[in-house]
Parts: sequence; C-alpha cells; structure tokens
Amino acid sequence: MGAGKTTIGRALARRLAYRFIDSDHEIEARTGVSLPTIFEIEGEEGFRKREAQVIADLANLNSHVVATGGGAVLRQENRENLRDGGFVIYLNVPLPTLWERTRHDKNRPLLQVSDPLQKLRELHAQRDPLYRSIADLIVSGSRITVQSVVHLLIKELGEPWKR
Repeated sequence: MGAGKTTIGRALARRLAYRFIDSDHEIEARTGVSLPTIFEIEGEEGFRKREAQVIADLANLNSHVVATGGGAVLRQENRENLRDGGFVIYLNVPLPTLWERTRHDKNRPLLQVSDPLQKLRELHAQRDPLYRSIADLIVSGSRITVQSVVHLLIKELGEPWKR
C-alpha cells in the first residue's frame, strides 16, 4: 500500500508497449462502486473474494503489466496465481515513506482506524514475508524515481515477463 505499484506499473507497461491493469481499478469497474464502498458493505472478506477472482482472471494474460492491491498476497490462491502467471516484482519501500504516502488518503479503508501508523506497521509485518516468498525480483528504496525503477527493470531483466 503506497509503494508505487500503479505508478511504476503504468510506466513499465508504457515502456514495453503492454497494456496496464490495476486490479483494484478492475474491481471497481466490475462492481461499479469504490473500494471503500465494497469494504463498507461486504467487509474485507467480501473484498478479498472479489480480488481473488480478478487476480485469477488477470494472472495469465500476456503482454500485460498488472498491479495488485497491497493485500493481494494474503490469500494463498493469489500468491500461486501471481507466481505461476508472470514475473513478480516486489516494490519494498520503507515504512516511513509508506506512511508519508498514505496518511492523508481516505481511499485506503484499512487505514481508517484510530492509529493508522500502527496498522500500517502490522500490515507491513504481515505482508512483507509473503511478497518476498513469491517475488522474482525485489526492488528496494523510496527515493528512486519512477523512470529509474523502470530503467533498472529493463536493464537488469530484459523482458523475462514474456515467458
């Protein structure tokens, strides 16, 4: 959450002449409502079921860059679909940077709690090992520009996502 998946994903897709899809935006398009509304009506479990279906649909697309929501790795089926369906990049951003990027964003339902920084710490502690378990590449840092990350990915990996 707040790592830059959508921003970097769009830039990478543009550079590769691929289509970009954000799984959260796809969920909103399919349901016709915002993520906070889904959380309000169906709770996190209802949202995660919808997310799993979208990820299953998107995981096997060719010539696409897909950005998932931060909690997509919580379900084993999502981790398997992501790992089996493509090249997984984990954008590992330090907690203080994530906090700065997310603290004023009202469209992050999981952070609408009395202590959002503590919640962010808990989410990071829970999700970090899961991302590491499926990542083909971990990109670390918070001060790297979008273009430098895209350049790094192209330089380091060529185009392994064309498997």
